Amino acid sequence: MKLEWNIDADLGHEKGEIAGYLPMDIHKVKFPGADFREPKLKVSVKATKWNGIWLDIPGDQFNHSDIHILVKVGVGRDHLFAFFKEISVFKDKILKVGKEIGSLSEEESNRLFDTLPSFRKIPAYVCGFVETDMEDNDLPYQGKMGRKNYKITGWNGPIRSGDMDKIKKLEGVAGIIL
Repeated sequence: MKLEWNIDADLGHEKGEIAGYLPMDIHKVKFPGADFREPKLKVSVKATKWNGIWLDIPGDQFNHSDIHILVKVGVGRDHLFAFFKEISVFKDKILKVGKEIGSLSEEESNRLFDTLPSFRKIPAYVCGFVETDMEDNDLPYQGKMGRKNYKITGWNGPIRSGDMDKIKKLEGVAGIIL
């Protein structure tokens, strides 16, 4: 938002009651030349791993917000180790103990520390969204039939009990739906 439209957002990471955090993840917005204010829409942001494909909104949480956004975030194991390196978990605790008990020399400790990944920019992008009040199509899916099975490649809306059976019948699927 900052790069594309010069809009600042406060994500509200301070302590508080859960009821104040359920409806929205963006708690304040600031447009160019204006002060921070509460947003007019309640926006819920869900993150998934880089290979994630579903915007999963459990239970009644769908009705708590006006818009739900899915963001793919490219963090892996390296990010966790980079975080631990950044807050000195390795240097001040783990490697320190290794040196104290004589399992590591200073040189070995430094070499191990230097092999740990450092923080880098995290790739992320908004890959989809759904408005709470958007029209609900009966079966809002896209897919393709393989030799035996049917693969769903897109879905826009809630998945209800029995939807997969309906698709199976509509598409004449003898196998399974993936």
